[in-house]
Amino acid sequence: MTKKEKKLSFLMKVKELIEPVMVRLETIDLKISGQGKTEKPAYYRNEDLKKIFGLSNNTIIKYRQTGVLPFTKMGDIFLYDALKIEKILEENNS
Repeated sequence: MTKKEKKLSFLMKVKELIEPVMVRLETIDLKISGQGKTEKPAYYRNEDLKKIFGLSNNTIIKYRQTGVLPFTKMGDIFLYDALKIEKILEENNS
């Protein structure tokens, strides 16, 4: 085996060892860079409305009862369609 062939063989082995590490690093990089982008949920719950919009329990109940806030009920859990809420916000934007 010539010196050039040994060098090429060595480089190929190093590449084989580094390849999986590079794939993992790229995966980690994608996850980190995607952290700032939060996926919007399809439905909000009462706790979400309180945190995001600063609504109180009483206000949420009042908005449900008066029809201001469209909702779906599953058991004891109230769900609010995120797209409908977004539409309401856009319509009320002045």
